[in-house]
Amino acid sequence: MKIRLGTGMTGLAVFILCTAICSAQQAPDPTAERARNMLLQAVADKNPDTRLQAVFAVSLVGAHEKVISQLATILAQDKDVPVRLAVVSCLGDFKDPTVIPILQKALKDPAPEVGFASAKALFHLNQPIGKEVLLAILSGETKASSSFLTSQKRNAFRMIHTPSKLFMTAATVAVPVPGFGLGVASAQGILSDPGASARASVVLLLQGQKDAATRNAIQAALSDTDWSVRAAAVHAIAMWNDPSLKQKFVPLFDDKKDAVRFRAAAGYLRLTLIANH
Repeated sequence: MKIRLGTGMTGLAVFILCTAICSAQQAPDPTAERARNMLLQAVADKNPDTRLQAVFAVSLVGAHEKVISQLATILAQDKDVPVRLAVVSCLGDFKDPTVIPILQKALKDPAPEVGFASAKALFHLNQPIGKEVLLAILSGETKASSSFLTSQKRNAFRMIHTPSKLFMTAATVAVPVPGFGLGVASAQGILSDPGASARASVVLLLQGQKDAATRNAIQAALSDTDWSVRAAAVHAIAMWNDPSLKQKFVPLFDDKKDAVRFRAAAGYLRLTLIANH
């Protein structure tokens, strides 16, 4: 029987994830419930592009136990290579020791590029096995990519192990909060999309600036006509870790672009959890 994300163990895992986040709140929040339901439906969607955007967005929520468990389930069951690559990137971003056995298992993924990405993540987590696999790839003992990759999959693969200077800058300006990721996968998802504009890149570059003029401009970008600029603005504001701004995401729950809607939902949950942290 073909495994699909919307059935069986995965559906249960998503339910547990949503229940866990809900129980962490001090009081019921219907908006948070709406955000959870949006992500629940997205990670179970039949369209791999929808699942991909949902995984990128989940990196904003943080390294909570049930989040990690759900990502591990997606990594084990999803048939789409870019989705699994996004999960590996997300797990590596959390810098949490509980992801190590998940990434070690992913080294044996049927797609060599997923194993390569897992090796890199393990290397950055100071795990010897990561370096061993990278050296094996360097010596030609292990393949780093599939011969049958489509151009889209190659682009996703390339972005994960040779990120641009701009991507690295967007990642390093994030302010770390214990238990929450740096949103690397979310930034990667924006910058690796061929439809993203240069203006979206500017938003991510300016993310760490604290002056009022810059922050007002980024908040105004939430209503920009370009979807990639809106997505970048949501990402940037979520990474400010200011719970007082979470309501700004609510209007974007109805955005026509998945990349915007899912980040708005995840951003709302991130700021809600930070408020109760």
